[in-house]
Amino acid sequence: MVSFEEYFRSALTYGAFLERYAAPDHQRQWAASHERIRLSPTQRELLRGFVRQMNVLCMAGAWCPDCAMQCPIFEHFAHVTPRINLRFIDRDADAQFQEELRLCGGARVPVVIFLSEEFHECARCGDRTLAQYRALVASLSGAGSATPADLQSAIVEDWLREFERVQLMLRHSPRLRQRHGD
Repeated sequence: MVSFEEYFRSALTYGAFLERYAAPDHQRQWAASHERIRLSPTQRELLRGFVRQMNVLCMAGAWCPDCAMQCPIFEHFAHVTPRINLRFIDRDADAQFQEELRLCGGARVPVVIFLSEEFHECARCGDRTLAQYRALVASLSGAGSATPADLQSAIVEDWLREFERVQLMLRHSPRLRQRHGD
């Protein structure tokens, strides 16, 4: 069994991950995506209301366009609240970890593992959000799709729902409520 705590402790911050793994053109792609992301006041307020520590481990590839589009969203969330402790691990850095996180039979990225403050797994999500898959399937059938700005906003909202769902799970946990006296 994989120890997510060990992986988390050896994983990198957003900036360190990009510095180590991203070629200059990939760094530019991630930076451009980071610049385009805008959180609404309501989204920021929601994130600031988090009360439980969440350890969030993201397996990503600096070369991956989906990662370049989505991982900066996580960095924005973590920047808004100290309750999100975010780390990244390169998909190709550890074969055992890659195997543990296979989705749909493949080594897909990004994959996000939500962990409690004691590093218990709460959820796994990836590689694309519902809004992304809807747009991809619509394009297969020739149907119109959302504009890039609309799609980006929908992706941010999809990820925010996942972060909020785990936060509410942690907030409602009888074990954690007893531990924190709330």
